Amino acid sequence: MALVAVLPLLTLSCSETPPPQQHHKTQFMALGTLVTVSLWGVDEDDAAEAVRTVEDELNRIHKTWHAWQPSTLTEINAALAAGKTYSADPPTLALLRKAQDLAHRSGQLFDPAIGKLVALWGFQSDDRPDAPPPARADIERLLANLPDMNDLVISGDSLSSTNRDLKLDLGGFAKGYAVDQAIERLRALGIDNAIVNAGGDLRAIGAHGERPWRIGIRDPQSAGVIATVDTQGDESVFTSGNYERFFTWDGVRYHHIIDPRTGYPATGTVSATVIHRDASTADAAATALLIAGPGKWRRVARDMGVTQVMLIDEDMHVTMTPEMEQRVYFRTETPPQVTVSEP
Repeated sequence: MALVAVLPLLTLSCSETPPPQQHHKTQFMALGTLVTVSLWGVDEDDAAEAVRTVEDELNRIHKTWHAWQPSTLTEINAALAAGKTYSADPPTLALLRKAQDLAHRSGQLFDPAIGKLVALWGFQSDDRPDAPPPARADIERLLANLPDMNDLVISGDSLSSTNRDLKLDLGGFAKGYAVDQAIERLRALGIDNAIVNAGGDLRAIGAHGERPWRIGIRDPQSAGVIATVDTQGDESVFTSGNYERFFTWDGVRYHHIIDPRTGYPATGTVSATVIHRDASTADAAATALLIAGPGKWRRVARDMGVTQVMLIDEDMHVTMTPEMEQRVYFRTETPPQVTVSEP
């Protein structure tokens, strides 16, 4: 839990502790991370069924969209690399169309087509090998023909591409997609008050009894919380941070969020938090905004349709939109320096 980006805070005093049947909190491993499902106002049997449903759904998505273990995604990538056409089912086509739309609106800063570049950095593995960063010449070779999601052709039920360097890696928003699907499964079971938290990125619906769900935003310099927000009905809170996956070589730290413009890990911003109803959008936007950096994030936020944004730069200076500023309560002993942007 030391690496989570957003932490649900369910801090009740003893006098406020609900009856055992009201609040259920279950944890399990899925999507390669710790998943926490919190339910309110559900009896024990229904809660157990709901958790099983969520776990099955997340495991199904993980097996379908894993970027390097055998999956539907690796089958698609193999076909595209061979110049072949792949026939996809409707859910696959819908997901890839959404990825294309989000990539387009981000100006291709959220770019699931750069799987070869991600692999070159060693981040398409469960445990990155102890190896130096890639050679500049290898990075420049990929940049010379770097694909983006416009290179993926969807025609009817078929997928194809003329760019053999296109390799899909949906890690930039697959977690958001999975959380959205899990929430829909809970709603189909009649559950209206819940959180599905996948490694710190989450979507919350309803409330925690008479009060909202309270969410903590990870401090990028520690395992603690820098701020909290109270959810409002149905909201997703996603953070991209340069502290999530990284390696150090010759005293330099390299993280896993690769800027497709340079071929190197993004610089300038250490974390980007987005609140949005749709978890897939929040996930992709957090990635794109961290890459965009301090100077260009507002245009990307506007084009992606997100208004509640908080960025923390390398000096721990916080920049946020007015809409986010109304929601955030800082929890550090010394509040950070904050700039509120134009709407």
